[in-house]
Amino acid sequence: MAEERVALVTGGLRGLGRAMSLGLARAGYSVVAVGHIAGDVAEMSAEAEKLGAGGRFHPLVADLREAGECDRVVAATADRFGRVDILVNNAGLTFTYIDPARFRRNSLQRFWVVGDEIVDNVIATNYLAADRLARRVAPAMIERRWGRIVNVTTKLDTMNRVGTHPYGASKAALEMATEVWAKDAVDTGLTVNIVNPGAGANTPGMAEEMRTASREGRVARLVEPEEMVPPLLYVVSRAADEVNGWRFDANLWNPSLPPVEAAWLAGRPAGFVFHPHRDLPEAP
Repeated sequence: MAEERVALVTGGLRGLGRAMSLGLARAGYSVVAVGHIAGDVAEMSAEAEKLGAGGRFHPLVADLREAGECDRVVAATADRFGRVDILVNNAGLTFTYIDPARFRRNSLQRFWVVGDEIVDNVIATNYLAADRLARRVAPAMIERRWGRIVNVTTKLDTMNRVGTHPYGASKAALEMATEVWAKDAVDTGLTVNIVNPGAGANTPGMAEEMRTASREGRVARLVEPEEMVPPLLYVVSRAADEVNGWRFDANLWNPSLPPVEAAWLAGRPAGFVFHPHRDLPEAP
């Protein structure tokens, strides 16, 4: 059972966020799961009730592109559960929003044909919301000498691949921000890390063409959303108190191993410069 901790999960009503929200609730955390589609609330509440976590689970609808909505979400979490101990920045607009026909044609959309509204919405959702929420919750975490910020970015070769603008750029910004925030947070009790799928994820937003290609073996297998839960639970645990500035890819995580050993095998530093594993605390 988890300690009495409170988690705020953005993009928490669908896909990866849904799995992580329910995984945290199942482990005993109080969870505020934020999404932008009101129709998802009833289903998520029912799922939490099935887990016996109804009183510890609060779905919330918000438009995190707006700074005032970020303020409201943090305040609502504090009003409901008293504080925010864990922030999971998972909300994101992906290729199904940027380029809906991406998986149905043989060419990729180049950056110069992307409209201003799409770029603005992607950057606001994928990076600015994470930045705003992190800056709002970090001071209280540091004052209490314990806190977790967990960012969801993407594969490094997705960030710089042809046809990924502005998704890749938004995730690259969050990747580098993770490294900077982690350095800023040294010796404060706050840690900042990344938990990623490590490959394409089998989420509702993933085009059926991609799922078909995965089933037929034409692309690497898709990561199931539930695979995000074990590395997330490790990163937010007391066992990871000294783990700061790292990224853990779910497709490399072996849940049959002790979490510290699984982390050693699946982890690497956040950012774009590879460092050897000797820097990871508590290496087996």
